[in-house]
Amino acid sequence: MKISIYAGVLSIAALALTGCADMKTRNTPLQVFPDMKKQAKYKPQAASAFFPDGRASRRPPAGTVAQGQLNEDEAFTTGIVDGMYVGKNPLPITRATLERGRQKYETYCSPCHSRTGGEVGIVGRKSIAAGLVWLPANLLEPRVKEMTDGEIYSVATNGRRSMHGYKYQVSDHDRWAIVAYVRALQRATSGSLEDVPAELRSELR
Repeated sequence: MKISIYAGVLSIAALALTGCADMKTRNTPLQVFPDMKKQAKYKPQAASAFFPDGRASRRPPAGTVAQGQLNEDEAFTTGIVDGMYVGKNPLPITRATLERGRQKYETYCSPCHSRTGGEVGIVGRKSIAAGLVWLPANLLEPRVKEMTDGEIYSVATNGRRSMHGYKYQVSDHDRWAIVAYVRALQRATSGSLEDVPAELRSELR
């Protein structure tokens, strides 16, 4: 008798547990412990009878900042302070910084500006082939070389004319690293013999 009772209990428990599993079935599963599968929540862009305007998606309250999005360093996040472009890159110009800048430049910038910065990238070449009059800026020309680091960073952040900004695709740190790499490209095309260490000048061809 006891064995049959135990068997009955085990059978009920097994059936209850199968209702919790993600089994392929057209029937609604038996959920003994619904956990977080069914919540009193609104889906994005859903309607709501609670708010007067009928929208469930709400704007953040004025003066609040989302967690992890507090930008206390205006110069670092915008490249502008008191209405003036930052003059110098805040990142230390190290090999690691330049390597990171190269990676991000070749990913996001080279399609338009080419890997050297002074040629037309694949996007520009395709636009010319399609009969469109559009050419990206030459990053090696004097006009760009005379820009401050903050202005180049601002352009990379917000865009300018036909170029769109990369504020949401590339982090603040990586945009500054790109600026450092652009400066390295510019320096590479305007260097002189005096820029080369004396012990290495004999190796130049």
